[in-house]
Amino acid sequence: MNFKNLKEYLVWLYYQYLLITGIYVLEPWEKSIFNSILFSAIAMVIYTSYVFVPIHVRLALEFFSGIFGGQPESTMTIMN
Repeated sequence: MNFKNLKEYLVWLYYQYLLITGIYVLEPWEKSIFNSILFSAIAMVIYTSYVFVPIHVRLALEFFSGIFGGQPESTMTIMN
């Protein structure tokens, strides 16, 4: 893929973004505020999922392994 096709594709994606979100009717300062809020919300979702999802997956695995017959770790084996 050459750079001209890549540039045209990126411009097409940007126009699709403008049309789908409906921000093509906004003024430039309104677009910047909307984009700032949107991208900060997306960044917060990504950060939250990076930090908290592994913890919840581990807790869910421990919970379901306890329900379905997994043996919990004994504290005596750790102390020996």
